[in-house]
Amino acid sequence: MNPLDTRLAKLARKGDQRAFAEIVGLYKDKLYHLAYRMTGNRQEAEDVVQDTFLRVHKNLERYDENQKFSTWIYRIATNLCIDRLRKRRSTYSLDAESSGHEGLDGYSMLPSDDRTPESELLLSETQRLIREAMETLPVKYKSVMVLRYMKELSLQEISDVLDMPVTTVKTRVHRGREFLRKKLEHKL
Repeated sequence: MNPLDTRLAKLARKGDQRAFAEIVGLYKDKLYHLAYRMTGNRQEAEDVVQDTFLRVHKNLERYDENQKFSTWIYRIATNLCIDRLRKRRSTYSLDAESSGHEGLDGYSMLPSDDRTPESELLLSETQRLIREAMETLPVKYKSVMVLRYMKELSLQEISDVLDMPVTTVKTRVHRGREFLRKKLEHKL
């Protein structure tokens, strides 16, 4: 529990605009990165962040102070992203069933020191391929994969954010990795 979040939420609930501005300052970049990873579109990510803060402001009285504030705000942002991705489906179809990539977290294991221009190019190319593969994930897998590997949330935190059982989260992470693995096995 981050007491700062809770204190700011309490103050903002009472109408303290500076406290709400601090919440925005604390979360705007984190939410933008989450939304961008999920939507793959800068404008949509910015819209999601703005919509998230509008909903937070409007619904502060519904925030349960026994819950982590970050979980609550991530849930709002994630749901907004999922809604946008579902609406987008009518424009182009996402691949139905398939599965993920064991090496997704290997992306974070690539050597970070002693980088050469060649290794930098390889790293950026690998990251691009993974990002492109993530874009093709079905929405139900994409949300858990982004929260797990991009936001580095625990399975329990993802369960709280998405309001689903941990076992479902585990299954979706596994299937999402399988989907990515199949997508990437011939590219990497």
